[in-house]
Amino acid sequence: KGKWRGSYTYGYRRIMPLLEKAGYHMAEATLRRLMNELGVQPAMYNRRKNNHYSSYKGTVGKVADNLLNQTFDATSPFTVLHTDVSQVRLGDSTWAYMSVILDQATKEVLAASVSQSPNKLLIMDTLNQLEDNLPNNFSPIIHSDQGWHYQLEYYREKIDSLSLIQSMSRKGNCLDNAPMESFFHLFKVESQPEIKKCKSISQFTHFFNKYVNWYNNDRISNKTKNMSPVDYRTHVLAA
Repeated sequence: KGKWRGSYTYGYRRIMPLLEKAGYHMAEATLRRLMNELGVQPAMYNRRKNNHYSSYKGTVGKVADNLLNQTFDATSPFTVLHTDVSQVRLGDSTWAYMSVILDQATKEVLAASVSQSPNKLLIMDTLNQLEDNLPNNFSPIIHSDQGWHYQLEYYREKIDSLSLIQSMSRKGNCLDNAPMESFFHLFKVESQPEIKKCKSISQFTHFFNKYVNWYNNDRISNKTKNMSPVDYRTHVLAA
């Protein structure tokens, strides 16, 4: 009860392993035909209709080196993290801002916060969540764009206290932070109808938290061997 289970989010590539796990075996072409006949298709999302949030305001603090250079091949949990802020327009025409920290290897959301403003409180709340969720004895890279939040002293002091190593994208190059771009795109693809139903920041926060819980614990991906991020992290650490 109260747990969001996704809505029109799986295409045939992710439905296939679920059917096989349940004991149903069929050819890919058969599954695609059945899905087409039943009208079961994943929702689509037009990026151009979404006003992209940009936090870049020039050099307002310290810009860190790009340590990743679009190398997204981490295999161990808690070694490379990504963070960013994005926005969505709610059903009452107001904006909601989401700050997220993601583990590159497992795709797990380690921290997520929502606010009506992309301010210091939003960023600090996300880092405080990460502090609670990051195991001891790990010193991961944390990669972001050059948004003003990430250049300022309060942010750099906080990640230093957590033994994180700062890395930043090149100016204006969203591909340098592709894992975060991918997460926010997936969220908007899979949640657009529900987002429009939210008439307040509290309603959206409630829904977003349910989505993150579902994404971490239930949503399988081909990139994580058809496991959820939490299951994949558990699998990798146990190996």
